[in-house]
Amino acid sequence: MLREEALRSIVANVENQNLIKHMLATEAIMRALAERLGEDKETWGLTGLLHDIDVELCEGDMNTHSKLGADIVKEMGLCEEAANAVLRHNEAHGVPVETNLDKALYCADALTGLITTTALVRPDKKLESVNLKSIKKKYKEKGFATGVNREQIETCESLGIELDEFIQLGLNAMKKISSQLGL
Repeated sequence: MLREEALRSIVANVENQNLIKHMLATEAIMRALAERLGEDKETWGLTGLLHDIDVELCEGDMNTHSKLGADIVKEMGLCEEAANAVLRHNEAHGVPVETNLDKALYCADALTGLITTTALVRPDKKLESVNLKSIKKKYKEKGFATGVNREQIETCESLGIELDEFIQLGLNAMKKISSQLGL
């Protein structure tokens, strides 16, 4: 599958621009993780890009979300491991996160929200002014970005990556595409 095909499918299935930006941010982090871990950047990137393709199709029903997404990913020709990661990133199904691809998607998905929210509270609302220290400070504030699951982010350690390194890796990846993210 080509990235262009994935983007066409996203445009056809997703109207919410913030959701698309989240998917792009997840893709960027997944590609950086693949590079760090010596994995296939294309497969990992596409998994991140497509992981929420079904959110609007499911009308936010978390019991359906990611089941349909996994089917869509398979129909598009992505491997079974990618489809499984898409399914497993949604805790509602109770399917354990097992492979490195599963774990990477699971922790990257949550990290995008923390980084984005940290940027949005900055005076300039730009990723360029965000650093590891500012994210870590916000990370520790229980009332900040309450929808971001810190434990989910911390699963990066199951990949052999310390939390600070993971946050920095994610921030660097998102900074590279900041113009696409509007940040």
